[in-house]
Amino acid sequence: MTYLGKSHYSAGMDADLKALEDKISQLLELCQVMRKNNLELKHSLDLLQESEQQLKAKIQQVGERLEHLIDSLPEDE
Repeated sequence: MTYLGKSHYSAGMDADLKALEDKISQLLELCQVMRKNNLELKHSLDLLQESEQQLKAKIQQVGERLEHLIDSLPEDE
């Protein structure tokens, strides 16, 4: 069987395949965008969690200092 340069598919099937190819390309682009956004969100989350830990440590220190100040107040008689 020799190839005569003609498509073995109908014009309608070629259009369907092209539409499918376009949709797959769009899906791949969307996946790449979402992957990039996901990485950015993970980075932001890491920064926020680090900031949260620092704030918790500061709150702990302030609480301890406050307790020390309260303990050093003279008692009322």
